[in-house]
Amino acid sequence: MEIKIQDIAHIHEAAHEFIQHIDQHTVFAFYGKMGAGKTTFVKAICEELGVNDVITSPTFAIVNEYQTKNDSPIYHFDFYRIKKIEEVYDMGYEDYFYSGALCFIEWPELIDELLPDDAVRVSITEDADGSRTVSW
Repeated sequence: MEIKIQDIAHIHEAAHEFIQHIDQHTVFAFYGKMGAGKTTFVKAICEELGVNDVITSPTFAIVNEYQTKNDSPIYHFDFYRIKKIEEVYDMGYEDYFYSGALCFIEWPELIDELLPDDAVRVSITEDADGSRTVSW
């Protein structure tokens, strides 16, 4: 599957389209270079899902928890600052990944071996014209 985001003005449309394809999946690993738009896209997805909280990258906290308008939790991870895989074990990642709640993971490269087998691997690339391509 692939979604093209022409510019930031169209990111909510792209997020809405992405949500249409979530199906029964709960864990989404977002791959992309620094500045590709991972956090911005996750933020738009959360907003489309009805999150009213302030949505920011959990770079220092590692995980942020948001609530949808239906009181369903969404977990947003950023593993960029992880130094050792033991840090992820210590935080109890399994409680999140296998909770049945939506989990959006930035910088999953650092914890690939811990991702559930059914995790959806999403790639965000910046195209030459400045647009973004989201594919999975």
